[in-house]
Amino acid sequence: MAELYYQGHGSFRITAADGVTIYVDPFAGGGYDRPADLILVTHDHHDHNRVDLVPQRQGCEVITFQQALAGGVYHSFDSHGVQVQAVRAANANHDPACCVGFLLTVDGRTVYAAGDTSTTEEMRDLAARHLDWALLPIDGVYNMDPEEASQAARLIGAARTVPIHMKPGALFDEAMAARFCAPGKTVLRPGETAVL
Repeated sequence: MAELYYQGHGSFRITAADGVTIYVDPFAGGGYDRPADLILVTHDHHDHNRVDLVPQRQGCEVITFQQALAGGVYHSFDSHGVQVQAVRAANANHDPACCVGFLLTVDGRTVYAAGDTSTTEEMRDLAARHLDWALLPIDGVYNMDPEEASQAARLIGAARTVPIHMKPGALFDEAMAARFCAPGKTVLRPGETAVL
């Protein structure tokens, strides 16, 4: 089965059962030891786009918000057996024209990588997708706070929701994680893994 490894802040890695390795928003923490087959970058802020940290296997594909939202259209991709669909991400600090979230389907499990966002109308539509996992930012500075993120998690209705991007300059914040409250809440600390 696929494995989710949380690196801290907004960075995480997914490894499929066949070894295909996907990094999302590389920047924080460790765990950059596995060569990537796919790297996803939700937007161009410095704490989400350190592609240079990631060793890349031959044929590695890097999909940034620029490809994902080319021509103002949210695009879908199939890379190394992983289905990727870009979705809207936005708030006062993140222009929706320069920012996306991603829905990834890996080994039959669908993961919502929200990127940096607050609640969007499109989140209501995600409930019909019966998502397995959602990773939502909760810092309350550049994104929604834990209370808004808790409400967003209920809208989305993923089986499990992981709070991430908790405090500027920190990999993780226990107090912020405690404030997040939603069905299926799953707290991962930097360096911890979960089976998807």
